[in-house]
Amino acid sequence: MRIPIESYRLSNGLVVTLSEDHTAPIVAVNLWYRVGSANERPGRTGFAHLFEHMLFQGSEHVAANEHFELIQRAGGTLNGSTWLDRTNYYETVPSNELALALWLEADRMGGLLPAMTQQKLDTQRDVVKNERRWSMDNQPYGTWSERLPALTYPPNHPFHHSLMGSMEDLSAARLEDIANFFATYYRPDNAVLSIAGDFDPSEARALVAQYLGAIPRGPASIPPLADMRLSPTFGGARREVVPDMVMVPRLFLAFRAPVFGTDEYYAGSVLGAILGLGKASRLQRELVREREIASDATAFTFDLTQGADLLVIDATARPEVSSDALEEEVAREVAALERDGVTAAEVERAVALIETSFVTSLQSAGERADKLSMFAAQFDDPFLLNEQTERYSAVTVDRVNAFARARLGADNRASLVYVPKPGDGGLPNEAEAASGAAR
Repeated sequence: MRIPIESYRLSNGLVVTLSEDHTAPIVAVNLWYRVGSANERPGRTGFAHLFEHMLFQGSEHVAANEHFELIQRAGGTLNGSTWLDRTNYYETVPSNELALALWLEADRMGGLLPAMTQQKLDTQRDVVKNERRWSMDNQPYGTWSERLPALTYPPNHPFHHSLMGSMEDLSAARLEDIANFFATYYRPDNAVLSIAGDFDPSEARALVAQYLGAIPRGPASIPPLADMRLSPTFGGARREVVPDMVMVPRLFLAFRAPVFGTDEYYAGSVLGAILGLGKASRLQRELVREREIASDATAFTFDLTQGADLLVIDATARPEVSSDALEEEVAREVAALERDGVTAAEVERAVALIETSFVTSLQSAGERADKLSMFAAQFDDPFLLNEQTERYSAVTVDRVNAFARARLGADNRASLVYVPKPGDGGLPNEAEAASGAAR
């Protein structure tokens, strides 16, 4: 499947991608900013995620929460998300409401600072703190997304610190800090705008120029990130044990992997699918159904485009299984794959699953716009979207097995193990293991 793509750049630096599709009378607007937690400095973490909230609190001509009200009243949906290397905002609306979505995005890109107040900062800071308490600190296994990057990236690496930020840094944030962060990163020459769905291209170009064309570039260059380069492997085993308010053990086993977009990445992605994508995957078949070690087991990649990516196995033990047994059985499956390799049938199945999921996702205007923004923002080339199925189809058994030999060894494993706290129903050997904490 190849989708139509048009791409151009405004004089203020904003990259625009268009993909016309009249299948349904809806249109998606997706705006990526090249800023994530990696761009935060020590002592000021959590700003990128805080801005995901702040950008819905009104701008020069839009009242607090009115962005939500206007889009929903028009019959649309909207949201935003933050990741290590980007922040995005998106709306899907009826086709005749394209102008509304573009005007709203333009007003907060060009006019957020006049509407930013200490009260809004204080309110959203408290919202983010409560979100952290609810989704991480008080959620079973909730800190894994913070602990795993800290375990697998060096302390001075931009991916090491928490995406949500620390409570101390959020408390220390001043209005001046927030304003400087916005002025530095939320600007047209650091953004990609994608429009996908039922629209007229000439009308869309005119609306983009009308609403976003006059917003000026940033006053200075974007601060460069610290050196992102890392060696291909960890250079040894890493392990952290976390006693938590959980009923059963859970293991996150990470391997340092090539960044998204490289040939080696696609081989690793296929290997991850062989391990943990779907009920026919090795982990599901061996650990969940046949040996009944785990209640669930999957594998996934972070899909990072700079420095190094992660391939992660996520396995949750059955109630009667100890953390030691879970680790041993997962390690056995990894060792078997590293030693014996995969088969042609497994590669064929994994590629088919990945390609089917990818092509199906492109039927959604919102997903298509998001993927266009991703390739335009991360690679300066939205047309790479149409090359993804070919990249996966080119993966061979030899390439997957070469990845396994290079990346699944004992020198490239980081284990994050959650165990029940002593006294909360955990097994005796887990309590002993937990007393060692991280090692």
